[in-house]
Amino acid sequence: MSNETQELRDLGVALVISGPSGTGKSTLCRAAMNKFNNLAFCVSYTTRPPRQGEVEGRDYFFVDDETFTRMIERHAFAEWAVVHGQRYGTSLEVLRSRIDSGINIVLDIDPQGAAQIKQRYANAVFIFFLPPTPAVLEARLRGRGTDPPDVIERRLRNSLDEIRQCTWYDYIIVNDDFDRALEKFTSIILAEKCRRSRSSRLVTRMMAEYGIQDVHDPAR
Repeated sequence: MSNETQELRDLGVALVISGPSGTGKSTLCRAAMNKFNNLAFCVSYTTRPPRQGEVEGRDYFFVDDETFTRMIERHAFAEWAVVHGQRYGTSLEVLRSRIDSGINIVLDIDPQGAAQIKQRYANAVFIFFLPPTPAVLEARLRGRGTDPPDVIERRLRNSLDEIRQCTWYDYIIVNDDFDRALEKFTSIILAEKCRRSRSSRLVTRMMAEYGIQDVHDPAR
């Protein structure tokens, strides 16, 4: 295991990923998780039916409308939203436990849900993935063959509203080349892990080891 991977074990970070369907978010997230051992995907709940090849508990937790409604009433979600006519939500318990235990967690959610997370978790990192052009986005959606034509048209219409939201995200990555986009994504993860505000335990330990009691702060 690399030094970079070991460093990711210090503190948990919530990485909130958004972008229109067809931008390659899921593929990029899986590739990043293969690179960093302490990076996990937060599996969402959804009311939509599974696509071919999707696995319960790996891709989503597939529940009916009644179950989803009961979870809302129990305040079981850190965020939830209606996306493309179906409901999606992130478990509050899972999110809290992963972050508290030092696991870096990826949330692949739409801007509605991301805005809810931003209100609750000030230290979360928000990354928006964009396709290089509208034509490429449409070609990717039609080419993957997982949705009927009416669903594809709805996703294309909704992509305009999603892209409008990218202005308040911390980072923007255009997925025009997979390897280049992955390099940018992993660089963001490493940079965010090195933020002083996320390293309070490391700083405290080092100060004690060096016997430093007075911390220099030029703002004082």
